[in-house]
Amino acid sequence: MLVPNAAAITLVTLLAATGSTLPAHAKPTTTEHAGTAEALQSLRAPVTDENFYFVMADRFENGTQANDDGGLGPQPEVSGFDPTRKGFYNGGDLKGLLDKLDYIEGLGTTSIWLTPSFKNKAVQPEDNSAGYHGYWITDFTQIDPHLGTNEELKALIDAAHERGMKVYFDIITNHTADVIGYEEGARMPYVSKDEEPYRTAEGVPFDDRDVAGSDAFPELDAARSFPYTPVLEAGEEDLKVPGWLNDPRLYHNRGDTTFAGEDAYYGDFFGLDDLFTEHPVVVDGMKEIYQTWIADFGVDGFRIDTMKHVNDEFWQEFGPDVLQFAREQGKDEFFMFGEVFDTNKDFTSQYTTRNSMQAVLDFPFQEAARGFASRSADAGQLQDFFLGDDWYTDADSNAYSLPTFLGNHDMGRIGGFITADNPGAGEDELLARDQLAHELMYFSRGNPVVYYGDEQGFTGPGGDQDARQTLFASQVPDYLDDDLLGTEATHAQDNFNPDHPLYRTIGSLAEITAKHPALRNGAHQHRYAADGAGIYAFSRIDTERQREYVVALNNSEAAQTAEIPTYIPSRTFKSIYGKGQDRVKSAADGTVTVTVPPLSAVVFEGAGRIPASKAAPAVALSTPQPADGDNGRMLVEANVTGSSFYQVSFEARTAGGEWEPIGTDDNAPYRVFHDVAALDPGTPLEYRAVVLDNRGNTAGSEVVEASAPKPLIMLQAPEENARVRDSVELVAVADPEKASNLVSFERSVDGGAWEAIGSDDSSPAYTVTDDISGLPDDTVLQYRALLGESVSNVRTVSVGNPEVIQPGAVSVPGAFNSEIGCAAGDWQPACDQAQLSLGEDGLWRLTMDIPAGTYEYKVAINRSWDENYGVDGVRNGGNISLQHDDGGQVTFVYDHRTHVVTTE
Repeated sequence: MLVPNAAAITLVTLLAATGSTLPAHAKPTTTEHAGTAEALQSLRAPVTDENFYFVMADRFENGTQANDDGGLGPQPEVSGFDPTRKGFYNGGDLKGLLDKLDYIEGLGTTSIWLTPSFKNKAVQPEDNSAGYHGYWITDFTQIDPHLGTNEELKALIDAAHERGMKVYFDIITNHTADVIGYEEGARMPYVSKDEEPYRTAEGVPFDDRDVAGSDAFPELDAARSFPYTPVLEAGEEDLKVPGWLNDPRLYHNRGDTTFAGEDAYYGDFFGLDDLFTEHPVVVDGMKEIYQTWIADFGVDGFRIDTMKHVNDEFWQEFGPDVLQFAREQGKDEFFMFGEVFDTNKDFTSQYTTRNSMQAVLDFPFQEAARGFASRSADAGQLQDFFLGDDWYTDADSNAYSLPTFLGNHDMGRIGGFITADNPGAGEDELLARDQLAHELMYFSRGNPVVYYGDEQGFTGPGGDQDARQTLFASQVPDYLDDDLLGTEATHAQDNFNPDHPLYRTIGSLAEITAKHPALRNGAHQHRYAADGAGIYAFSRIDTERQREYVVALNNSEAAQTAEIPTYIPSRTFKSIYGKGQDRVKSAADGTVTVTVPPLSAVVFEGAGRIPASKAAPAVALSTPQPADGDNGRMLVEANVTGSSFYQVSFEARTAGGEWEPIGTDDNAPYRVFHDVAALDPGTPLEYRAVVLDNRGNTAGSEVVEASAPKPLIMLQAPEENARVRDSVELVAVADPEKASNLVSFERSVDGGAWEAIGSDDSSPAYTVTDDISGLPDDTVLQYRALLGESVSNVRTVSVGNPEVIQPGAVSVPGAFNSEIGCAAGDWQPACDQAQLSLGEDGLWRLTMDIPAGTYEYKVAINRSWDENYGVDGVRNGGNISLQHDDGGQVTFVYDHRTHVVTTE
C-alpha cells in the first residue's frame, strides 16, 4: 500500500517474499515503455491450496468420558455438561479428534481448523447455555478441561503434522467471558462516546481513536474513566489468565452492542467483556498470548473471530507482528484469516488491504454459492461475484488466498439451506445441489472449508445451536428429528461413514484438484454465464505449464449446452471430472461446445500449451477515480489490446516519490483498488502499469495523474421530513474514516443563511444536538455537515409534534429465531417468521410458540439492523430480556410512536 515516505519495494524483494517467478521458458523483453514498471506475476501466497476441515471439538467424537464434566462435578448448571441439551457440552474432545484422523484425512483434508479450545466459563446462567463452543474464554493459556489437556493438543498437532496436515486455531481478541459487571446493573444499554466520552484518570475527556495503540494512551481509572463502573464479584478478581486480563480498565465498559454503528466496536456481545483493543497493553498482551501458542505448540495458523468489531489500528500491528514471529519460528506458511461477517467485498477486502491481514473468510462467496447451487440464481450473478475479486488485489494479497465456505456454526449448514430453499424437492435433487455447491467451492479460486458433518449430509433447521450436531451418537431431541441428506442414518447413531455420497464426492474433489493444482491456484478466468439458470463456466490457467482447464457448472434441472471461449484453438480437451462427453475439440476461434448434465459440473483439460504471444499487447490506463463503495480507494484500470493470457502489474507514487507496486491482476478487466485513505485530500498521485504476456514479453503504459479524493461526509440523522420538537440529534459519518476528522454541523431556519450549531471529532460517529425549544411550530429547518471542503447531503425537518409514519416491516430478531423456524439462525431481522403485523390500532403484533428458556431480542425496522430499538425503546439500545419459564405462546406488541415493545 502507498503511504507517505514509504520505501520502495523492489521486484527482487517482492519475488523472494512471494515465491513468484517469471515464466521459465523466456526472459522479459522490453518495448519502448516497458522499462518504467516492473512486470510481476499474480501473487500466490503460501496458502492457496489448502483443504480445511472446520470442526467443533465438543461435537465431533467423544474419545474419553473421563473429561466430560471438565472436572467440575455432575451438575449440568455447574459443569456445563449435558448430552441431552444442544446448548451444553455434549462430550467431544481432542482425543476423539486424534482417534479419527484417518476419517478426516480421507476427505483429502490438508488443514484442521478447531473452534476455540481454551478454557471457558463453563456456564453463563444469563444465557441458559454452556461454553462448549469456546467463545467464553477465561484462560488463554490452557485447553478447556472438557476437551482435554495442553499435552493432548500437542499430541494432536504432532500426529497431524506426521500425516502432512496442519492445525489451525480459532482465536479471539475482541472479548473474554462475561466476568465484569457494572455497579449500575448487569448487561446495560450501550452509552455512546458522544453522550459520555472516555476520561483520563484525572477526569479529562479524550478520544481513544486519537491515541489508539500508541504510547500516548493515558492512564485510566475504573471509577471515573467509563460510562459504567466495572466491578468484579468476590472470588473472580483473578479468574482470567494471563493476569492482565483481570484489570477492568482494559475493557470498553460501555454496555451491550447492537452490532451497528459505533457500538459494533465498543459494545459487549451479550454481556461478554469487550476488550479495549485500542489500548497498547491489550495489543501487546494479545500478541504475546498467541505467539506463545505458535512457539510452544507449533500451531500453523489462526482464524480470527469477530474481526470487524475490532479497530483497524489493532490489526495493523497485530497481523504483521504475529506473522513475522511465526516466520522466525520456521513457520514459512503460517496463515491468518479473519471473520468479517459481511457480504460486501468493498468492506471485507479492507482487512486484507488497509489492515494488512493475509485473508478473510469469504462470506460473499457463501452467499453467491448458495444462490447458484441452492436457489438456481442467474448464472450471471456468479460472473458479477468473481468480477469483484479485484477489491482484494494489492501488493501482498489477493482473492486466491481467501478461505471459501458453504455454511458454518453460526449461520447454518449448506444442507439446511438447500432443504429450506427447495421445499418438496426429492432426495436426489437435494443431494445433487449439495454436491454442486461443493464442486463450485473446490474448482473456483480460494481455499475450500468443509464444515464437519456436511460430508455426512447434516442439515438442521437453522444456525447457531441448530447447526452444531454431534458426529457421534446424539441424545439431543432437537437433533434426532433432523433429516440427513444422502443416507437413511439419523443422529441417534455415529455418522463416520466413508461411503456416504457426500464424503466420497468431497474426497474425489480433493483428489482431482491435488492431481491438477491449477484447479486450485491457477488464474481464474471468466468464460461464460447463461442468461438465467444454467451454465456458468470459467477457466483455470496453469501459468507455468501454460495449460488451460475449463470448468462448467449447471444449476438448472435440465441438461444445458454452451459455447465456451478458450485460449486454445483447434485443440482437444479431455474430460477429467464429471459425466457426459469424454472429449471436446475447440473451434478455430478457440470455442468449445460443452453439454453439462443437470445440477452438476464437468471439467476438461486442454491438450498442449496456450499459443505463445508474438509480442506484448499495448496497455493504457484510464483516468483513476475514487471507487464506488470506498472513497478511500482509487480505481485504477488498464485497457489491454489482444486476446491471450496476460497479467498486468500496477505501480503508484506520490508526486516526486518512489514507485511502489500496488498489485498484479491476471484476469480482465485488469484493475486494482488502490488504498489512499492515509493520504491527505488532494495529494498528487501518479500511476503506471506494465503488461506481461505468456511468452515473457512486456509493454508499459504512459504515466497518468490523479489526486487523493476529498472525504465524503453523509448526514444520517435526522430523518428526512420528520416532525421534531425540543431538540434534534444530528449524526454524520465520513468516508474514509480518520481519527483526525473534525465534523461541523450547520442549520438553516426557514430558508435563511446557514449558521454553525456545533462540531464533533469523536469517530466513528459524529454527533451534535440542536436545541430548538424556542422555535414555533411549522418552522422549517435544514441541516448539513461539513468536513474540510466536503459538504454533506441536506436533511429537512419541521417543528411540531412528530407524526407516526409506520415502517414497511417490523421484526423481533433474537436468540429464539432458530426455535421459530428462521433458516439463517438467530438474530435475523429479515426472517419471515419474526415479522409482526400492523393492526388497525396502529400497533404491531406477532404471536408465536417459543420453548421455555431465557432469551434476548430487539425490534428491527424494515428487515435490517439499520434502524433498531432495544430496552425502553432506545434506538440502538440494549437487548431486551424475555424470561419464558413455561414455554408456549408469546405475543409481541410494538408501538412505533414510542418504539417500545411488550410481551403478553
